Formats: sequence, C-alpha cells, structure tokens
Amino acid sequence: MKKLNSTGLLGLNRRNASYSSVWNDSQHLARADDKLKAKAMLQEIEIPVPETYSVIEHQFEIRSFQDAKLPQSFVVKPARGREGRGILVIESHTDGVWRKKNSQLLSRLEWELHLANILAGLYSLGGRSDRVFFEYCTECHDVFSEVTYQGTPDIRILVYRGVPVAGMLRLPTKESDGRANLHQGAIGVGIDMAEGVSLHGVHHSRYTDIHPDTRKPVKGIRIPFWKNIVEIAVKTYSVFQLGYAGVDFVVDKLRGPMILEVNGRPGLAIQLANRIGLLDRLNAVDAYGKSIEEKTWQERLHIFNELLIDSVHRIPR
Repeated sequence: MKKLNSTGLLGLNRRNASYSSVWNDSQHLARADDKLKAKAMLQEIEIPVPETYSVIEHQFEIRSFQDAKLPQSFVVKPARGREGRGILVIESHTDGVWRKKNSQLLSRLEWELHLANILAGLYSLGGRSDRVFFEYCTECHDVFSEVTYQGTPDIRILVYRGVPVAGMLRLPTKESDGRANLHQGAIGVGIDMAEGVSLHGVHHSRYTDIHPDTRKPVKGIRIPFWKNIVEIAVKTYSVFQLGYAGVDFVVDKLRGPMILEVNGRPGLAIQLANRIGLLDRLNAVDAYGKSIEEKTWQERLHIFNELLIDSVHRIPR
C-alpha cells in the first residue's frame, strides 16, 4: 500500500469530493443508472449493446409473462440494479423450470418471487420500485476461456472528462457464481492501456497472477478489439456527460465488443489491479485545461494517445 500512496492513490473521500460530485451531475447520473434508458441512448448513436428481449414493469405481468418467447439462454436484470445484485443468468428453461448457468434449478415459485423482488426494488438504487428486463446472454470469447469460470469476463474502462485513464479486466470465479463482479469474488486484472494486454491481478484485495479455479495465469492476455473498446469508451462521454465514470464492456464471441453499462460511481479497486494510484493520470488530463468536455470525441481520443506517448498510462510489467 505504501507503494500505491507514493504514486498518488485516490481515496474514497477524495473521489467523492473532488471527482464524482464535481463532474457528475445528478440528472446525468440518473440517465446512466437506468440501464434500459442508457441502452436506448447508446443505440441512438449506434454503440453496440446486448439485445433486450422483453421488459416487465408491473407485478401483475409476472404470471402472464410468456417466457416461451425468450431464447433458451438469456439474462435477467433489474433496470436500476447495483453491484451485480439481482442478475440471473439462465442457461435453459422448459415447463416451468429454469436452469441457471451453475446448473442450479429454479421452480416457478422461485422464478416469480425473484421477478417480484426486482420490481419491488430489492436490488435497486435507493430501494425504489424497478423494472425487469431480459437480455441477450453473451458468449465468452475464446481468448478468455482458460481464465474464467462459468461466465463471461468484462472490461471496465475508467473515463475521466471523456478521456480513458485506466482499465481493468474482471474474471468470473466459482466464488462469484460465474459473474464478473469484484464484490462477489471475481478477479480484477490491470490492463496496459497502450497495448490492451492484461497485467497483474487482485482477488479480495490480495495480489495474484493465477486464476483460483482454472490455475491459469491471468497476465499476458491480449484483449480482442482493444482499439475499438477505447474508441467507444471515449464516445460514451458525449452520450451521458459523466466526467468520472466506469464504462463496462463485454467481448462477445460472435458479436464483438458491447457496452453492458455505464457506472457513474466506479469503485477504486482498479488501482489495486493496476498497482498504481489514479491521481497522476487524473492530473495529466486536467492539465489540458477546462475545455476538454467541449472537444469532439476524436480530439479526446487524440489526448488519450498523447498521454500514452508521454507514458502516463503505461504500467511497468
């Protein structure tokens, strides 16, 4: 931790006081918090997102919902969920029985109770009533097959004032129930921002270079479509105007990179995964002045590339 402090570790209080509250307007946050609204906004500018199959808005719709119209594999999500809570990955379903990705079976009663809990706001920000949506289930890209457990990894890009400053690959584990969620036990792995190659990992705040289930190294993975991912991350600022945000991607085996969500309250574990503090990178962006937000996405991408040349984003391997 001393090493991180010496390189400008960003703490929670400073993140909230100097970054999140300064650069993220509440109205803009609200647009990103609602995943259905966020997906619609991204689709308007042709940014790829997983297809939404259906939406439930009211309790009375649960009993009459025709899940037979859904494909065999899909994902159930709360529209305003947080920290991955309430998400179900369904591998198959038939005759009132739903099989999760981990092979656990859900009865009709359990299925309907879960949907009802989502609508009641059990998993939503502030406990407010919510909506349920059913979404395309992404398929893990082959490059990640040896470092994931029953799930699809995702990639978080931290974007500050429209400029990417750090990245993290999140790898599902048995503990996380196949979800790429650090709170539930997934591994976070730093990313070389210039090359799109994975670096060292962190699991429950402890450094590791080995996946706990597959026992394969998490270092040295070249992320597919890296330049496209960075470009899309830059473009998202124009959609949500969040000055401090985490843009979460998945690389689908068939469809390539897609945005899963935009998080206006990204955590700080990305520092541990990259073994650096964020302050130097944030300060480097601020050095470009007050007009960064007014620049085109192409100009902000150019700033990102300039910072790479200056080695601000590079992390020693």
